[in-house]
Amino acid sequence: MQTRTVSFAALISNLVFGLAIGGAARFAVPGPDPMPMWLTATLGLLGSMLGGLVSLALYGSHGVTANRAHVFVTLLLEIAAAAVLLILYRRFVQHRPISGPGAEKFPDRGVGIERMREGFRRAGIDPDDPMGSIQSRLGGQKHPAKTPEAHPDHGDELERLKELHDEGVLTDDEYAAARERLRRY
Repeated sequence: MQTRTVSFAALISNLVFGLAIGGAARFAVPGPDPMPMWLTATLGLLGSMLGGLVSLALYGSHGVTANRAHVFVTLLLEIAAAAVLLILYRRFVQHRPISGPGAEKFPDRGVGIERMREGFRRAGIDPDDPMGSIQSRLGGQKHPAKTPEAHPDHGDELERLKELHDEGVLTDDEYAAARERLRRY
């Protein structure tokens, strides 16, 4: 019975660690990279394995945990490997550039992208032109933040997104992505 508990604890530990490494990689690469949580964990686990292999090549099997500096370098290598995998995902699966104006554009393809786009549409946000959606709701004003009646924090939009999330129309990922889009504009 204890073997199953240890195995389950190891599985949960690896998933949490994969999410942390994958999240750090997503933070390190500029631009939106919407993806399901399981894909972020997978990205982190693969990056962790690749970074660990590089660390093994550098320090040997006993040197990886020999001191804190080696552990820290190993962690950085794992995040860097996950970031490279994310860049490859963006380039070859989403067909988006790594930098420039196309990198900030919401992707057209990828794992879960169509579902997220549909969630944005249900929330009244055009994923290809979020500012256009907001401007049309504000009466077509070009610079809503400069007018006293418009709020730069998009309070009404955030409230609408929260309602859709509470009703179960938007998933946690869709809700977070929509909030992030509004925050950027």
